[in-house]
Amino acid sequence: MAEASQTPTALPGTRRQLLDVLKRRGEARAEELAAALGVTVSAARQHLAALQAAGLVEFRELKGTPGRPKHVYRLAAAAEELFPKAYDAFAIELLQLVGRENPALLERVFDNRREERLRRALSRLDGMTFDDRVRELAQILDDEGYLASFERFDDGTYRLEEHNCTILDVAQRSPMPCASEIDFLREALPGTTIERVAHMVGGAHLCAYRISPGA
Repeated sequence: MAEASQTPTALPGTRRQLLDVLKRRGEARAEELAAALGVTVSAARQHLAALQAAGLVEFRELKGTPGRPKHVYRLAAAAEELFPKAYDAFAIELLQLVGRENPALLERVFDNRREERLRRALSRLDGMTFDDRVRELAQILDDEGYLASFERFDDGTYRLEEHNCTILDVAQRSPMPCASEIDFLREALPGTTIERVAHMVGGAHLCAYRISPGA
């Protein structure tokens, strides 16, 4: 199953072409794929077998035909990851449009997003010590795609770093995402003092926060 996580360019050329043909046609028999790729049916079957073992191709039996069972091949769900998607770009564009048309609605969107993130975070942080809560919060942020890390200093304070902003394009056009982010951190770690000490929007290569125990 390891090949299922490969990028399109990592696949051998003929196998990538075979996936492209199946993507366009929906499904096809080995003979049809061989003709489309200009290879022998035997070679097409070998590539199909490898792609099937990798979890990228599946088949159904074509019933009601004489002779040995005939297979009709189609892409497996895992193969969809190999084709371009624009979810992130679409989401960013959508937020930008909402912000231009209705800033109040955009603010409610980020409020709701913060509340939902906070609900999930607090369920993981409940009952932990301060040190464990900071460590777990860094893990939560990392799980969300922020490439988060932390460092503890001798005075008991922490530096929490976010090396990736998942909505940087929006943050560069509106203060709402950044305000929502620091509010989320402060609500996730009540009874602490949190200040932003580095900011991507301000030109830094990361966002960083100083966390001190005790308000």
